[in-house]
Amino acid sequence: MSISADTYPTLAAVARSPADLRNLHESQLAAVTDELRSYLINTVATRGGHFAAGLGTVELTVALHYVFETPRDRIVWDVGHQAYPHKVLTGRGDRLDTIKQKGGLAPFPTRAESEYDTFGVGHSSTSISAALGMAVAAARRGEQRSVVAIIGDGALTAGLAWEAMLNADARKANLIVVLNDNDMSISENVGALSRYLTRIISSRTYAMVRAGGKKFLEPMPTMREFARRSEEHLKGMVLPSTLFEELGFTYHGVVDGHDVKELVSTLRRLRGREGPQFLHIKTRKGKGYAPAEADPIKWHGPGPFDPASGTIFKEAASGPSYSQVFGDWLCDMAARDERIIGITPAMREGSGLVGFSKRFPDRYFDVAIAEQHAVTFAAGLACEGLKPVVAIYSTFLQRAYDQLIHDVALQNLPVVFALDRAGLVGSDGATHQGSFDLSFLRCIPNMVVMAPADENECRQMLYTATTLPGPAAVRYPRGAGPGAKIAAAMTALPVGKAEIRREGRSGLLVLAWGTMLEGATAIGDRFDATVVNMRFVKPLDDALVLQLAARHRAVLTLEENVVAGGAGSAVTELLAAEQIMVPLHSLGIPDRFIEHGSREECLAMAGLDTPGLLAATDHWWTALTASPARARIMAP
Repeated sequence: MSISADTYPTLAAVARSPADLRNLHESQLAAVTDELRSYLINTVATRGGHFAAGLGTVELTVALHYVFETPRDRIVWDVGHQAYPHKVLTGRGDRLDTIKQKGGLAPFPTRAESEYDTFGVGHSSTSISAALGMAVAAARRGEQRSVVAIIGDGALTAGLAWEAMLNADARKANLIVVLNDNDMSISENVGALSRYLTRIISSRTYAMVRAGGKKFLEPMPTMREFARRSEEHLKGMVLPSTLFEELGFTYHGVVDGHDVKELVSTLRRLRGREGPQFLHIKTRKGKGYAPAEADPIKWHGPGPFDPASGTIFKEAASGPSYSQVFGDWLCDMAARDERIIGITPAMREGSGLVGFSKRFPDRYFDVAIAEQHAVTFAAGLACEGLKPVVAIYSTFLQRAYDQLIHDVALQNLPVVFALDRAGLVGSDGATHQGSFDLSFLRCIPNMVVMAPADENECRQMLYTATTLPGPAAVRYPRGAGPGAKIAAAMTALPVGKAEIRREGRSGLLVLAWGTMLEGATAIGDRFDATVVNMRFVKPLDDALVLQLAARHRAVLTLEENVVAGGAGSAVTELLAAEQIMVPLHSLGIPDRFIEHGSREECLAMAGLDTPGLLAATDHWWTALTASPARARIMAP
């Protein structure tokens, strides 16, 4: 979708490069922001994507690229939800309608995509650490360049951000941190920091002194400029304290994040200043589009929509998503067991916890973007006899691995991990694919790891997890399942027991975990193979695997996880330990990062869609059966 000069005359003239933007007179920037916001609305409407956050950073993005000599000066975005305007102003606007699609623009800033994307992001709260590294590197090389990190107030709840700020003061680095304060992460912000920032902004004394002072000094330009430059010192007289100055930053703010003129003026003053600088701006998520301003959670990442009416076009649902299955189960469990506690690190909507948060508000804990805290908090609850359930995306659990091992598993505490978005998630790309959880979970002592093949099995596995004396994880994919009927009753499954779904006569044994059962069934039908729904990754059903391997000619394992160290590796280790010599082949996510596309396209890229599984099986099975030497080994 090209940026038409007829519709967007000013934006079209500057969208090739920020250098063109810097050639404009400052008075023209307002036109750029208006046209950029309109272009975002009309373009994202065609395909969907991250939306409300980018609308809130239009003026900031324009000001940053106008003041700083990008890409020589480094701009580091946090997470990247808010970086769509940045992509447009750095020569990628004509391809914005391809974002999150296979072969299209990446959903987040990506170094391989543009020299203006100085750091690849996807998980939150990394910007200050990365920018600090860049600032220290510039100082060591004697290079005069500015480094700016943009972080939201939601992302600032993570410990990593604070670790970086503490270290920035120790390094005395020339670093600018811009806090984009919009009272939101994906859901509403929670915690003491959010309340502190709100108190600063809403302080009546501060507001009165600031507004009255500006009015009083308006006729006196010299005094007005003096007051503006001294504001960071004066505000200490009317605020209780300034947290960021205590951390070693020179604090500036609060600045209207939608006043591009004031942003440009402020950033110019900060450019080139010595030491860590902290600029606090106030923005509105969804700015300029009334439906998104009214409901920024709903408009965080909508699908295609009608920009005129604000109607989001919903795909017809084939059935409840796994997230809904989890949310319904948690409500049912909480109704029968008052010890059940629900915990999420800032993913209430995505994890299916909206209903639970309303029905059981006193047992619902959104700990903000703090995955490490979420896990250890759950461990503390479990120590006192409660039954915590941590609803967390597979890719985000990676951030709390030490806590999972030391604080939960080592103490054998009964914490349930509901791992959403396990396997290939699709359009959010490599940073969000849940490719590794089976590998990093099954090596941890005391863990029970389950992978449901359908919606009902997911419900029963979640219940099973609550009956165990130690930690357990149930990993399930994004989206809807195959459409299995969900039983209202909850029945504990026998731990570590698989089920035979098909008895074959060809000598091929197919062991499948979770979502791969559908492909395994197709393989079973094509090759007359025995198919087993393994259910448990740990403990493995050793007895059944050994029994079946002994009377089959070859074994094929299927999992929606990396092959390295995954469920197939567990089978290989078992057979080797028992000295069972049978050809074995493991199919899973290959040893590379799978980029963005639809979930179906990602499965195809990994060779895990049904056609890919059939083709790979045919190639391997044909080679085995065609070789006389191998045929002798394969003799039952």
